[in-house]
Amino acid sequence: MPIWLQVILDIVQLTIPGLIVYFTVRTMLKQYFSNQQNTEIRKLQKGKQEHTLPLRLQAYERLSLFCERISLSGLILRTRQEGMNAAQLRMALLLAIQHEFEHNITQQVYVSDQLWQIIKIARDDAVQVITQACEAVDLKGDAIKLAEAIFHLESQREMSASEKALIAIKKEAGLLFG
Repeated sequence: MPIWLQVILDIVQLTIPGLIVYFTVRTMLKQYFSNQQNTEIRKLQKGKQEHTLPLRLQAYERLSLFCERISLSGLILRTRQEGMNAAQLRMALLLAIQHEFEHNITQQVYVSDQLWQIIKIARDDAVQVITQACEAVDLKGDAIKLAEAIFHLESQREMSASEKALIAIKKEAGLLFG
C-alpha cells in the first residue's frame, strides 16, 4: 500500500473517533445548557407570578368594589342629600362615578384588555342611565324625582352593566386558580 494512502487512512482513523466524540459532547452540552436555561426561565416566571398574583387579585378586588360603588341604587343613597334638586343630584352622581373610575384606572395594568373594556362599559352604562333619567324629569325639581326615574329605569332591565362586569371579574379571577 502506498505511503500516501496509509497517511490518509491514519488521518481518517484518528479524525472519525475525534469527530464522534466532539459531536457527542457538543450535543450533550447543548442539551444541558438548554435545560439549564429552561429551568432559569421557569424560576423567573414563578418568581414573577408570585409577585404579580397578589397585585392581580387586589386589582380584581378593587374593580369589584368599583362596580359595587357605581351601582346606581347604592350611589344614589350615598350621594343624595336633603334639599338637592335633580341637577345637583345628577352632577353629584356623575362626579362620583368619574372619581371612582379615576381612583381605579391603574388597575387596568393587571387585568385583561377585554375585562377593562367591560369595566368601561359599566361606567358608561351608569352615566347613560343617569342621562336618560334626567331627560324624563325637571332638573330644577326635587332630586327624589330623579332618583325615582333612575330606579325605574334600573328596574326595567334584567341585569345592569355593573352586575355583568362583576360576573366577568369573577370569571377572570377564577382563571388564576384553575
